[in-house]
Amino acid sequence: MTDIDRLVAIMAQLRDPSTGCEWDTVQTFSTIAPYTIEEAYEVADAIERGDMHDLKDELGDLLLQVVFHARIAEEAGDFALQDVVDAISDKMERRHPHIFRGAASGGHHLWEQIKSEERGARGHRSALDGVAIGLPALMRAEKLQKRAARTGFDWPDANGPRAKIDEEIAEVECASEAEREEEVGDLLFAVVNWARKLGVDPEAALRAANAKFERRFRAMEDDAGDGFSTLSLDAQEQYWVRAKAAEKA
Repeated sequence: MTDIDRLVAIMAQLRDPSTGCEWDTVQTFSTIAPYTIEEAYEVADAIERGDMHDLKDELGDLLLQVVFHARIAEEAGDFALQDVVDAISDKMERRHPHIFRGAASGGHHLWEQIKSEERGARGHRSALDGVAIGLPALMRAEKLQKRAARTGFDWPDANGPRAKIDEEIAEVECASEAEREEEVGDLLFAVVNWARKLGVDPEAALRAANAKFERRFRAMEDDAGDGFSTLSLDAQEQYWVRAKAAEKA
């Protein structure tokens, strides 16, 4: 038995309707999907921290999610894990004909051309078809914008989306309470567009900003002690300035 066969057998036992785990046996694609997304982010977090021990564990957790979904599908008679492996292997070979099939060199542009042909074969009509709804909103905004840009619908440079941000801020400020959520959404979409034109990954940038805020806020708490929450905002701001200066130093 190979290592992957062992994992497949474990999942089959956990899903056994008579002798399996009471939690695992009732799961569905929908109930497992949030865990799959969470595990993917935990992989990214381990990479960001450069923690190879955690990365090994998190990749295992992510692999378990693939096996879990495949097991549910196999029970329904749709497909099995081997079909998943075969499908991705076929896709990789198909999208790299210059590597696996002796085609003329072409590199990444062949990958994009083949992906486009595959979308057409699946009946996709819009350039935006196939951008997963389940993606984080920030990441999905960027992908939608990139797809639209391939059709020529894009600002020529970063000046356009930068001006759009000012326009959207003004609309947020003038919006009624009922309109505010929509207008803030437009503003965030414009910021993503500007980041894209500047060559910045907005998802990665926001993750880094989150990490920086968390790091500095924890430093403030440690510096101030248990009474931090009782301090005035001005006093808290002084701790923030100190935490920021200490980090830069």
